[in-house]
Amino acid sequence: MQDNTFWWHGGVIYQIYPRSFMDASGNGIGDLAGITTKLEYVASLGVDGIWLSPFFTSPMKDFGYDVSDYRDVDPMFGTLDDFADLVERAHRLGLKVIIDQVLSHSSDRHPWFRESRWDRDNARADWYVWADPKPDGTPPNNWLSIFGGPAWTFEPRRRQYYLHNFLASQPDLNFHNPEVRQAQLDNMRFWLDLGVDGFRLDTVNFYFHDTALRDNPPVPEGAPKTLGAPDSNPYTWQRHLYDISRPENLDFLRELRALMDEYPGTTTVGEIGDDTPLERMAEYTEGGDKLHMAYTFDLLNEPHSAAYIREVIERFQKLAGDAWPCWALSNHDVVRSASRWGGSEDPDAYPRVALALLFALRGSVCLYQGEELGLPEADVPFERIQDPYGKVLWPEFKGRDGARTPMPWRSAEFGGFSTTEPWLPLDRRHLPLAVEEQERDPGSTLNAVRRLLSFRRRHPALRDGDLELIDVGETLLGFIRQHRDERLLCVFNLTGETQRARLPATGRPLDDHGFSAALDGETLTLPPYQAAFLHLDSSPQTAGNTNRQGVATWQA
Repeated sequence: MQDNTFWWHGGVIYQIYPRSFMDASGNGIGDLAGITTKLEYVASLGVDGIWLSPFFTSPMKDFGYDVSDYRDVDPMFGTLDDFADLVERAHRLGLKVIIDQVLSHSSDRHPWFRESRWDRDNARADWYVWADPKPDGTPPNNWLSIFGGPAWTFEPRRRQYYLHNFLASQPDLNFHNPEVRQAQLDNMRFWLDLGVDGFRLDTVNFYFHDTALRDNPPVPEGAPKTLGAPDSNPYTWQRHLYDISRPENLDFLRELRALMDEYPGTTTVGEIGDDTPLERMAEYTEGGDKLHMAYTFDLLNEPHSAAYIREVIERFQKLAGDAWPCWALSNHDVVRSASRWGGSEDPDAYPRVALALLFALRGSVCLYQGEELGLPEADVPFERIQDPYGKVLWPEFKGRDGARTPMPWRSAEFGGFSTTEPWLPLDRRHLPLAVEEQERDPGSTLNAVRRLLSFRRRHPALRDGDLELIDVGETLLGFIRQHRDERLLCVFNLTGETQRARLPATGRPLDDHGFSAALDGETLTLPPYQAAFLHLDSSPQTAGNTNRQGVATWQA
């Protein structure tokens, strides 16, 4: 039997946002039973596992990222039996199951916080971050909430402020208290015992705070701002030296890894938002004693030129050592990449070449639901906005709902997601891109993604190989992936114009990946939004069709 202990290393993980994937109950909100009915579709993509965003008991002020019971399923999503059925079905289909863990904060309705806020002498008085006001009654320092305003709310019963990096209804737990750390590790063990294969760790660098409560300094002119929040948010105007990314976090990550090591084959992927995210990613995943992998917002923000992506790769390569990244272009917190990066002149072409690049990077991959369909960001009118983040910063920032609208399964009413009006409106532009429509079209983005993932599986260098950047000019991105005796040259044109480059080496063009290019000696010509993959060996030879000018061309 093949050992799949390291399945996650170079694996592709499909993120499911439960509220919006499939509604089996008919109430307009997705649920666990609905997900289970669609797992065969997910497996058909060729991914290695799924990541489920929160489905735990919650008042849903932040749609599940405010947990009031870490060990149960919210009734809107089903029951623990439904979850067990989902895991069993996923495993039969060869899919691993990763679930979210929101450890840094809870809901204000969690029994822990209800007890903690009552007075200063109860058993959980020190389970959350409490601080005295300044003499004039104002908050203890200048820390800000990502969702707007101060990160402190006054509790009159204690005559103290409590910390919340997000909504006031999401109080931060005090990880300096060992009882808190152990309680959260015990909650994770509960799910490991139920058979999950790992965890996506929400805001993994937010667990600890500076106990001296020092003020954060402003961001110096020209210095990088915190990624993961829009520039219009004052949160990005501070350097977050004291409220997040504290050095004490490393010891807790080692405690967490020790727990995971008791369950061979399980994994962790951490979410990192910081002004030096790649440095943090390397720090948190190096050495084999902390996180297995982590992702940052470096490819989840606006810049998308070849030069920018090359610079991100270069920075990480300098830091990496044995650290392991998990790359993503889209998720439930950012504008979909087809809109954020894509060109309007050919809306289908950009998502395909962007995903080809994503699947060729050194590291693991997260693929967000609907990304395989090339879905653009949905247009959600203000009166239908649900996201509290969007309500605060509207209209400069419209929140995250545009990436969270229901999955279109058919081009029918409500997109086949539900039999009733969904919790968020379905964008009419999504209906022609529905799964049923794309299944029938061999040239669809959906089938292009299946082809790309199959291509990735057939080439170990794309999953496990080293990466060496090469110079193919400013407008193209190129690198070599090498694993044992397989050496692949990968070149990508992310622009809407034909680009040419002189290659540092030539080889045998590979096919069956869905892209077209032309090779004339050492000169590669890539049409708009195309990619090339060449197998390099000691005696390179050009394969394909030769035209009248003697230029080798190929098309998968």
